[in-house]
Amino acid sequence: MKYFAERLKAARMMRGFSLQELADKLDSLVSKQALNRYEQGIMKPNSEVLLALCKVLEVRSEYFSREPKVNLHDIEFRKLKKLSARENSKVVQQTIDFLERYIELEEILGIQSKFENEFADLPVKGNEDVEKLVKELRKSWKLGTDPLFNVIELMEDHGIKVMEVDAPLDFNGMSTWVNKSIPVIVINSRLDNFLDRKRFTALHELGHLMMPQIKNFEERDKENLCHYFAGAMLMPEDLFRNELGGARKKILFNELAAIKKQYGISYQAIIYRAKHLGMISDLYCRQFMFMMSNLGYKINEPVQYQGYEKSNRFSQLLSRAVAEDIISTSKAAALNNQKLAEFRDSIS
Repeated sequence: MKYFAERLKAARMMRGFSLQELADKLDSLVSKQALNRYEQGIMKPNSEVLLALCKVLEVRSEYFSREPKVNLHDIEFRKLKKLSARENSKVVQQTIDFLERYIELEEILGIQSKFENEFADLPVKGNEDVEKLVKELRKSWKLGTDPLFNVIELMEDHGIKVMEVDAPLDFNGMSTWVNKSIPVIVINSRLDNFLDRKRFTALHELGHLMMPQIKNFEERDKENLCHYFAGAMLMPEDLFRNELGGARKKILFNELAAIKKQYGISYQAIIYRAKHLGMISDLYCRQFMFMMSNLGYKINEPVQYQGYEKSNRFSQLLSRAVAEDIISTSKAAALNNQKLAEFRDSIS
């Protein structure tokens, strides 16, 4: 097992275990010191320990012999609070594991991931430039001004890998590049309970990918521009002005609810977009946000967007490979990180 030491450490980090915690999970079958020697490549486990590691770390035995082929570059984290180093490593390793399996499946099927950013050289210095870029992007992707139904599937359709991880709500999402060529967006699966936030996060991360021009900006400026990008993607300027009319002195919650249900955009994002487009004053925006905070709406808005935000591309490709006898069910189960019996039940 040429890659065992590296793989063991990655699998442990993927589960968020320390060496001692992993030893405890193994019911003292091996010690912390022995695990450390495994990870340093000094020792290798016997078959009993290997099976126990597979069970505790929730990986198949093939995982430990698979050659690492994924390197992540230019990681952009969007956070509510700072994640611990362990949680950061957990998210990164889960991302690498999924992408290795995803890319291997595409290689087996002879599919080449293609992503082109035709706007990478456009100047982006402020909101007006972002507005122009969004109009051009929507035109290029043939989106018109219609509401976006499934932004995650939309990104997959344009060569961007999207995956979900289970992480604390301190983490919303991140964007990165695989081997400097394949764009990736990672979303916290717990945002399924807040679909408007999930959509906004996905589009925020798309902003990082589509606007490499802002890479060296101050962190706050960079984040604000990506926020603006997400709001503009959800509701283009002309559409937004048509929905809210001209300058406003007051906006009612039932207006926000109707817009949210149709466009999958939060109350807060609507109000900030209205401010940015000069439709409401800064003072009214601050007062409105204060009122929302007092009502608890900043945490949980009273109306939820009822949409669908998932990508089925990986599972579709996997089913296709099995149906066309390109891979065995055993190989498919390995690519899906499932036991063979579980995978067979899922496709029966």
